[in-house]
Amino acid sequence: MKKAALLLIAMLSTAWGAEAVRPTQRLADIKPRIDLEAQVPKAFGDWRIDTGIVPIQPAPDVQAKLDAVYTQVLARTYINSRGERIMLSIAYGSDQGTEATAVHRPEFCYTAQGFRIQAFGASTVATAAGGSVPVRRLEGAYGTRIEPILYWVTLDETATVPGIGRKLAQIRYGLHGQIPDGMLVRVSSIERDDREAAWRLQGGFLTQLSGAIAPSVRSRYFGAG
Repeated sequence: MKKAALLLIAMLSTAWGAEAVRPTQRLADIKPRIDLEAQVPKAFGDWRIDTGIVPIQPAPDVQAKLDAVYTQVLARTYINSRGERIMLSIAYGSDQGTEATAVHRPEFCYTAQGFRIQAFGASTVATAAGGSVPVRRLEGAYGTRIEPILYWVTLDETATVPGIGRKLAQIRYGLHGQIPDGMLVRVSSIERDDREAAWRLQGGFLTQLSGAIAPSVRSRYFGAG
């Protein structure tokens, strides 16, 4: 009987503690508003939007799932003076406090579209301000199409990659009673013969992009580090 009473007290204490630290402050409501279309420049450095490429729109059922998780989605193809192309995709969600609401990892999205995905570990990309962003390197294959990929995710002003890094960040914000917003930033290109060259090109693109985004919101895209 005494043992059951102690167990009940422990359960009630756990439930009270969980409620006491339940995040309630939505950072998306107090930080500068994210507007992907307006804040991501259409031209910067040697890059401009390739108007000859029209992004493929998702099927209605897929779009409905995207709308349930993401507040905004941006998909563009950029081209430089040498004719090299980079595909940029940014998905923003105003609630990134839990795994259930977190942006989806490209590994899963590409696989769902029939790609074979190979992971090549973690790396970093330099920012124009002298910092760096942690990135994950992938390569997707679909028939003869080979697509090297770089991506990262953000929670508020913290740039990380999915996994333990994102989970620890979610816990840290939660302990402060905060619900972070965040985004997935992904770039890719078509390169059959030299994935390292593709990743270098993508890294240079991202460095230039970081310098072209307004300082007031730059850390929301590239982190504050």
